[in-house]
Amino acid sequence: MADSDTPHRPPLLLPDAIHQAVKPGTALLRLETTRSREGLLDGAWWPRTRDIETELPALISTLTEHLGPITRVGVDASAWNGLPTRLVIDDQVVHLDSDPVGDDTVLITRGHNDHFALLVVPPDTTADAARQAMARAVRADNITEAAQILIATTPEPEDSAADAAG
Repeated sequence: MADSDTPHRPPLLLPDAIHQAVKPGTALLRLETTRSREGLLDGAWWPRTRDIETELPALISTLTEHLGPITRVGVDASAWNGLPTRLVIDDQVVHLDSDPVGDDTVLITRGHNDHFALLVVPPDTTADAARQAMARAVRADNITEAAQILIATTPEPEDSAADAAG
């Protein structure tokens, strides 16, 4: 196959088809299982609701397919409605660690020491803002913290834009 036959994409951007498929309940992941991971975040997750018992099982099932058994999940307690200490997902006990840190991430633990940090896009985020935030989070060279990504990709409220124009 000649080089001209090979589709060329910039290495740090997601294909356009992925952007169109992003909807509530989507997770975008950049899974690097080596110790040399450079970005602050390993992926992004856009849950549909703030009910962790409803939302987390699908994420954990998908991650387990790629990473192996997930043993712990660290979440911001203030971001969820009710938080159990553990869930049974696909016949595996997953322990939930809560911390009221407000850092807009979920920390996934595989085994005893391998951690993956995911940006959590709030369920009520617009589709365009969620796509932008998730795309930034999965960039291999991302050094921006989750909260700052969400701030940077959240559109100005309509009233503020109207007041500024008037």
